[in-house]
Amino acid sequence: MKLNQHKKLIVDQFSKQAVPFSQIPGHAHALDLMLAMAAANHTDTVLDVACGPGIVACAFAEKVKQVTGIDLTPAMITRARELQQGKGLKNISWEVGDVTRQPYADNSFSLVLTRYSFHHFTKPQGVFAEMKRVCQKNGTVMVVDVALPQEKRAAYDRVEKLRDPSHTTALTPAELLIMAEQLDLKSIRTQWYKVEGELETQIKASFPKPGNDEKIREICRQDIGQDNLGIAVQQIGSEIHFAIPIMILVGKK
Repeated sequence: MKLNQHKKLIVDQFSKQAVPFSQIPGHAHALDLMLAMAAANHTDTVLDVACGPGIVACAFAEKVKQVTGIDLTPAMITRARELQQGKGLKNISWEVGDVTRQPYADNSFSLVLTRYSFHHFTKPQGVFAEMKRVCQKNGTVMVVDVALPQEKRAAYDRVEKLRDPSHTTALTPAELLIMAEQLDLKSIRTQWYKVEGELETQIKASFPKPGNDEKIREICRQDIGQDNLGIAVQQIGSEIHFAIPIMILVGKK
């Protein structure tokens, strides 16, 4: 599998982040909401695109017939297998692969989903189209990711790229909806939740370049009471906390 420069950057970042990424408390948040929005049941065959450490795949595996997880980063798949083993789940298979050209036939899955991945893609619309392609007719496609107002995106992108250089850009809610409509998805629904976290925990789970950690702290300190970043930065005691707005978008093929 030949990787371009940005994909190599993703693999580098998430090889380092595989274990700490899976341990951030907020990453286990809203799984029940995702299951409800997808109306997942025991007949479903699920594809988790850019599955990371397997948190979502394992949650769905407890409710559905079969789950396949695919991710570009081998270390993430290793971590996902460890999580699966710890939970004693038998109905998940894993694959290291490029989600921009998914190695599955048309109409292979009844439910195709991805979480926290679109802001790492240079061409998210292409990944979205691939998700629709491998989804069965009348099946469900779900995208879950940070979504910010246009006027807050540049500031958020700046701090995220300091923390994780594989970040490309946060999409706006309108952009995600337009993508879904251009793919001719039906019965489109959305829901929101927030991932709340503490800044130092987030930095420690990342691997910013030397000096960028202090730049991140300073930007966040300056944003307290301003919310130019769109993530409700606030001081709680000696800690800096944030709440990232996450949009769930669901549609039918």
